[in-house]
Amino acid sequence: MNKKRVLVGMSGGVDSSVAAALLLEQGYEVIGGFMKNWSDCDWREDRRDAMRVAAKLGIEFYTFDFERQYRDQVVEYMYREYQAGRTPNPDVMCNKCVKFDLFLKEADRLKCDYIATGHYARVVNDEWRMRNDEKPQTENTNQILAGRDANKDQSYFLWAIDPAVLPRVLFPVGEMLKSEVRVKAEEIGLSTAKKKDSQGICFIGEVDLMEFLKERIKPDPGPIVDMEGRELGKHEGLAYYTIGQRHGLDVGGGEPYYVIEKRPETKELVVSSNYHPKLYKKELEVEELNWFSVGNDVRKDVTSQEQNNALTGVSPFECKARIRYRQPLQDCEIVGTDTRKGVKVRFTEPQRAVTSGQSIVFYQDDVMLGGGIIK
Repeated sequence: MNKKRVLVGMSGGVDSSVAAALLLEQGYEVIGGFMKNWSDCDWREDRRDAMRVAAKLGIEFYTFDFERQYRDQVVEYMYREYQAGRTPNPDVMCNKCVKFDLFLKEADRLKCDYIATGHYARVVNDEWRMRNDEKPQTENTNQILAGRDANKDQSYFLWAIDPAVLPRVLFPVGEMLKSEVRVKAEEIGLSTAKKKDSQGICFIGEVDLMEFLKERIKPDPGPIVDMEGRELGKHEGLAYYTIGQRHGLDVGGGEPYYVIEKRPETKELVVSSNYHPKLYKKELEVEELNWFSVGNDVRKDVTSQEQNNALTGVSPFECKARIRYRQPLQDCEIVGTDTRKGVKVRFTEPQRAVTSGQSIVFYQDDVMLGGGIIK
């Protein structure tokens, strides 16, 4: 029988391990692929764990060295954004440039029909419809949905990937709870069943962010001041701080202080209490938008060629959004008809610590509509 081939991104963690096992059970020909993106981490140990799982499952295993591209497209992007005073999300860029681009090209080279990852998200495409006894759609109606496990849902990090890749993407654990994934790994005897989840920056891991940034961004000290202009201390450089940050300020006494504003012209880092009105905004601007579904019919797919006109005729458009990972969804409306110039987003309730450079992601029910970068 001519099985469909799937290249699975195996990170050495339990989620991608179970993803590979589930695909085998579903009758696919499965190939494991480990992405080496960063040398200064425990990548060898993670690869060994991935190789053990591949051996247990009896599947082919490849290692792909994307370190040069990762440095150019993700790490350099981080440095540029922090240097400019913004706070980027490297996981979003990693998904866009590496996992759903470079990795897909390797799948093409290996003549694979699909790629799969251990993301807690769901994708609706013709392959999904076939497995769920639904008829394929005559129009291109591919969607990303939030993962069933609300505590682990990773759809927030997927907004920037090219919509054109969705027909070839599988998320095998997206319908499962994390607890169910670990039980499954135990049942089939995978060595990663009890392995702790990775933390920190995508592929880099847990690092002291300030020390990481200092490797490229030189300290540029200035005063820490309150809203009345009183100097409370010194900072090492505005680039190392983000709006809403509390830790690392080294300002003692009284109630805790939070970063409210950065003033490059005077090098002042402005702090205040967590309840200061300037820390909250009801409106923000968004650029670099990427849409999957828009309009009142959320099943309408928007191809990459149609993105410039994605909001035409539906402004203002009511939906929900989050401006940081795991934030509860917030009611908002999108105002704008030209995605080339960006849109405005108005929230029903004020949002704390709106941060330039971070991602805003839009939803309607479980459907992830798209997202962009906060201006």
